[in-house]
Amino acid sequence: MKQIALSDMKDDLSKYLHAAEREEIVITRHGKPAGILIGFESEEDWFEYRLERDPRFLKRIEAARRSLKAGRGKQLEDIDWS
Repeated sequence: MKQIALSDMKDDLSKYLHAAEREEIVITRHGKPAGILIGFESEEDWFEYRLERDPRFLKRIEAARRSLKAGRGKQLEDIDWS
């Protein structure tokens, strides 16, 4: 993870946005972390990022996990796909 001062980032945002496609960049203000720049190499990466942070999706995942722990549901290996 790379760190860059906000004042430096403002001067060359495009350069850092390209760099963020490969690694997260922590933006600092007065030497302290103030934010993070995350780039996406593809539309799929953007979709995954949004999905991983969508509260509705996370609730559905949690409900599915509780259901499996309670013995309701099927494992993928047990599904007949034919």
